[in-house]
Amino acid sequence: MQETTPLNAQQALLLSQLVDGLSTEQLAWVRGFLAGINHSVRHAGAQTPAFATASAAAPHLTILYGSQTGHAQEVAEHAKARAVDAGFKVDLFAMGDYKASRLKTDKLLLVTVSTQGEGEPPDDARDFCDFLHGAKAPKLEGTRFAVLGLGDSSYEKFCQAGKDFDVRLAELGGERLVARVDSDVDYDAPAERWIEDVIEALKRVAAPAAPSPAKGIGSAESLTLAALTSGTPSAAASSQYSRKRPFEATVIENITLSGRGSSKEVHHVELSLEGSGLTYEPGDALGVVVTNDDVLVDNLIDALALDPQATTTTQDSTLSLRDAFLRAYDITTLSRGFLEKYAALTDATELKALLAAGNETALRDYLYGRDVLDVVRQFPARKVKTAEFVGTLRTLQPRLYSIASSLAANPDAVHITVGAVRYESHDRSRRGVASTYLADVAREGETVPVYIEGNRNFKLPSDTNAPVIMIGPGTGIAPFRAFVEERQALDAPGKNWLFFGDRNFRTDFLYQREWQRYVKDGALTRIDLAFSRDSEDKVYVQHRMREQGKALYAWLQEGAHLYVCGDADQMARDVNTALIDIVAEHGALTQDAAAEYVKTLQREKRYQRDVY
Repeated sequence: MQETTPLNAQQALLLSQLVDGLSTEQLAWVRGFLAGINHSVRHAGAQTPAFATASAAAPHLTILYGSQTGHAQEVAEHAKARAVDAGFKVDLFAMGDYKASRLKTDKLLLVTVSTQGEGEPPDDARDFCDFLHGAKAPKLEGTRFAVLGLGDSSYEKFCQAGKDFDVRLAELGGERLVARVDSDVDYDAPAERWIEDVIEALKRVAAPAAPSPAKGIGSAESLTLAALTSGTPSAAASSQYSRKRPFEATVIENITLSGRGSSKEVHHVELSLEGSGLTYEPGDALGVVVTNDDVLVDNLIDALALDPQATTTTQDSTLSLRDAFLRAYDITTLSRGFLEKYAALTDATELKALLAAGNETALRDYLYGRDVLDVVRQFPARKVKTAEFVGTLRTLQPRLYSIASSLAANPDAVHITVGAVRYESHDRSRRGVASTYLADVAREGETVPVYIEGNRNFKLPSDTNAPVIMIGPGTGIAPFRAFVEERQALDAPGKNWLFFGDRNFRTDFLYQREWQRYVKDGALTRIDLAFSRDSEDKVYVQHRMREQGKALYAWLQEGAHLYVCGDADQMARDVNTALIDIVAEHGALTQDAAAEYVKTLQREKRYQRDVY
């Protein structure tokens, strides 16, 4: 605690005792609670001696979130803080923790939900989603609701989970407080507007009781506590660095993991966090603030016939067009949204026809393997203005990499595993924005702008005796390197079993020597490998799971936690199918009963996935 703190010695001691030992989930709850207190104090005036809380007569609001990586949860917590400040009594639930029987009596309902995969809800929201769309869902006449969807417009089924919730709640008789909002990857501003609109609508329909003062922490203390509990959950707000203000981390080491002759290029990158105050837990991700390729930027400006020094205003600042294309806007990811906006600037009938209803397959094929430059060259716009074109683009988003290290084993450092993306498509060479930068530029001594992105839904069990099963082919191995490092550093007695797969044993066995050492030391109890191109019949991790099905089921019966990391489209689906089949066979269950067994694992947080 710095000497400039406004807390006296007793208050500082109480604060230290409060936060010491809190779990990630508990810190997140405290953060949302105190954010509401802090907001109340700011609006009541700096001299307000106490914070505001809702009175016993205040209307009751329920907020549900379905979140895979934590963003929908963060928005829900912020909405709760604002609603408490406005005088409402608020219950906040993850959808997986919500008792569906409450739905018919919860008359004011807010929903924030992200979309993953092919328009699917997050893992912890699946049961509630199934209930809502099933025959047992209650009629919701008299219920007012609002839905915020979070998604990525580069995917075909953008914000589909939010759309499904919105439509179904209305079908059941609910009435919208405000129109559904579908937010893209840059969700901060639309989420804030949605919350403001919702609060105003709630005030109109519910007329909440005025907040009443309560005895407790004074304004100076509440401001200090809010500052200490803001930011990513695992970092416990000990750092001033974030997505908006990244830390320049020095590269300690950058080595190529894949062997000579490999069809892949995978790098192990170590970065120093010394002096940043950034902390993390196994399962969290490292956000890398990226910059577009300068050659691609110059080619795009030439194709548009625009002045690279013309100024444009972004969300945060005024930049030259070239700097904006380098640092502020996404010029590599194509989406329907971009094509619709760009089509309005051109006379290209072919492009407009591509966007017409019924052409989804053709549109999907067109989007694959192309970027913004391809579209501009194929469908040139006459005399397009800088502001007009910039208005078609999405904000350039940081790239997230699963952290491959334990802070307990590597103080002041963070490791990531990077698969460099390089390929040819439509007669042009393509490069992954972040991966090739990390592979080619981020050499020893260089700096990389980074921050920590907490993942509340991918965490080691708190019980160090619990067995752990890890399934991570390819670069999906990264978080499991962190898991095993952490368990070894903490002398955790629980067993650890790893399933790893890639193309070839000789060139693609990532971290091979480390895994061999962990097996020898006893830190890794079992390891099963699948190299798909070393045999005539391709073998993947799900095949190894089936081969070891009896033992895998026995581990689950012993209380094992199972984790999957990697490709969502194919691998994660195949692994899930294999898991259900294994439970059915070795548990002597029907397929439906086995599927329910797996769902129970998810409800109990014993089956967690970090898939993309």
